[in-house]
Amino acid sequence: MYRAVTRDIEVTVEPNFLPDRSSVENRQYFWSYTIVITNSGRETVQLRTRHWIITDATGRQQEVRGEGVVGEQPTLAPGERFEYTSGVPLPTASGIMTGRYQMVSASGEKFEIDVPTFSLDSPEAKRVLN
Repeated sequence: MYRAVTRDIEVTVEPNFLPDRSSVENRQYFWSYTIVITNSGRETVQLRTRHWIITDATGRQQEVRGEGVVGEQPTLAPGERFEYTSGVPLPTASGIMTGRYQMVSASGEKFEIDVPTFSLDSPEAKRVLN
């Protein structure tokens, strides 16, 4: 599991390779990832937008920006959490994702929080140890 904390808001990510949705012969690899956002702060916040940078094993990057996550813009009171699962395809057997969410506090302040950079690895990915 991967974890980042910004302004008392914790974001954890658990990626999962999906062999049944992938095809090595067609160079199509698919992962799901489950994200949990926990508000440990004192103020209610709402997730407004997302920004992802997805990098495959060849270094090719794709940026994704959009409103909310999985069609929602969740509001989290102190102590509340929001969990969702989404997915990502890649043409290579491994890659990485990193991102940020734009949040807005109950007082109207806009700020960004980090999503931890996480690795997308399939059984076909070659491991390199330094």
